[in-house]
Amino acid sequence: MSWRGWTTFVLGVWLVIAAFIPFGGVGILVDDLIVGILIGIIGFLMIPEGSKWQGWIIGLAGIWMIISPFIPRMSAYTANLTNDLVIGIIVLLISLFERSSKKLAA
Repeated sequence: MSWRGWTTFVLGVWLVIAAFIPFGGVGILVDDLIVGILIGIIGFLMIPEGSKWQGWIIGLAGIWMIISPFIPRMSAYTANLTNDLVIGIIVLLISLFERSSKKLAA
């Protein structure tokens, strides 16, 4: 059991829920929904210690979550910006932990 997998899964579920909180436009809804589903699925796949590719995917998703609030059509309110930035930073850090733990195990 991996704490990184559970944490990533919960963050993905939170993004899916946050997509429907009514303080954003359609762009932020679609973005949070798609990335939340992706992060949730990858997080679920990370729960058993396994493949090496999950760390790369959530790393890219984390970078996207950091960049996307600054796209003019995607940013709606400060709450969206803060939520996406915090989730993006946490997911990116988990990605780094995932990658470093694979290197230590090898």
